[in-house]
Amino acid sequence: MSEEAVTTDPVVHVEGAQELARDLVVIPDRRVQLVPNIGVIGGHGAVLVVETGMGPSNAEKVLEFAADHAKGRRIYLTTTHFHPEHAFGAQVFAGEATFLLNRDQAEDLRVKGPGYLEMFKGLGEPVERRLQGVEPARPDVVYDQAYDLDLGGRVVQLRATGRAHSRGDQVVRVPDADVLFTGDLVEAGQFAIFPWFPPYDTDVSGTRWIAVMERLAAQAPRIVVPGHGEVGGAGLLADVRDYLRLLRDETWARRDSAVDERTIVEEISALMLERHPEWVGREWIEKGVGCLCSEHAEHTEHAEHAR
Repeated sequence: MSEEAVTTDPVVHVEGAQELARDLVVIPDRRVQLVPNIGVIGGHGAVLVVETGMGPSNAEKVLEFAADHAKGRRIYLTTTHFHPEHAFGAQVFAGEATFLLNRDQAEDLRVKGPGYLEMFKGLGEPVERRLQGVEPARPDVVYDQAYDLDLGGRVVQLRATGRAHSRGDQVVRVPDADVLFTGDLVEAGQFAIFPWFPPYDTDVSGTRWIAVMERLAAQAPRIVVPGHGEVGGAGLLADVRDYLRLLRDETWARRDSAVDERTIVEEISALMLERHPEWVGREWIEKGVGCLCSEHAEHTEHAEHAR
């Protein structure tokens, strides 16, 4: 998370829900910091909620919205990764919904969740207030790599991507509508969020993230729902893939020339801001450089061993 204080209230507004396809709606983030795009996907017999919003009060509104949409159908819940604005409302769904997660994300939630709760509480009073009363939720169903959830006449594909933005990233694909929920693997109009916080959390991997984005971009879904920002098309996937490739290439070229990390950050920040002056979240460029400098050392070591 950015080290800058958050002054806006990360509140979910369910009133602005948008229908993307038959029985498939998104509650948009409205460009509010620490509010994710939230999905409700329906079939004949059940609905799946994707993301909870941050904290119990937001999650209560999401559950109420989902229950109204479900009209008696069974409710499932999943989250794209364990970070607080995406998953720290799951406790509200206990007894009302079946909570499904991939194994690595469940482990992230169990092991790293408490630390992230405390870190996020330090981001500012509005965030701390939203996180009051949060208790870690345990999933009802845990899968390894792939889970096909039959909602009745519509199958939703839950797929663990492997380590990228976090260790336990998951995408949610709705094949019949050709819609993909990416979580924070993809943001629209924003520099990629690198939660690079050594020594506390170094699970983010720029190189693995690129590989994931190459696979997703090649599938070219019709609609992409990013973790944050406007819903778009397959171009969002290509934008993130290309940005991450450029970030890696420019960082590694400078490391090969023994440029110090502070200079690399300054030069690449200037380059990226020139390329994408309209994007927000510029503080994440430095985190990305730090991550990729670390991975450059690993890459160089492996190359030397291979000789």
